[in-house]
Amino acid sequence: MRILTALLVVSGTLAIGGASLARDVHLPKTSADQLKQICDKVGGSFSQGTARYGCGTDCKGNKGTDCLVSCEPDKPCDAQGIGGKRPRSVEQALMPNKKK
Repeated sequence: MRILTALLVVSGTLAIGGASLARDVHLPKTSADQLKQICDKVGGSFSQGTARYGCGTDCKGNKGTDCLVSCEPDKPCDAQGIGGKRPRSVEQALMPNKKK
């Protein structure tokens, strides 16, 4: 029973800690064509639905979608990235973090 309780506490701590590393940022309006061009440039994965379009990349420079930019036509875009990134543009939001 103690082991189960300890595992639940550790799991909860890691989940809360991981969530605190994510950051949501509002970015300027970007058309689907503009976002696709930027997405291709940074090696991301572009997708488009009926109401939204977006791009995802892995902030570590691998394949994946740790960094996301999601947009609606004629509205500011939303970006979500992992870590302390403070992007001011869609491209900055999708670029991999620089290695230290």
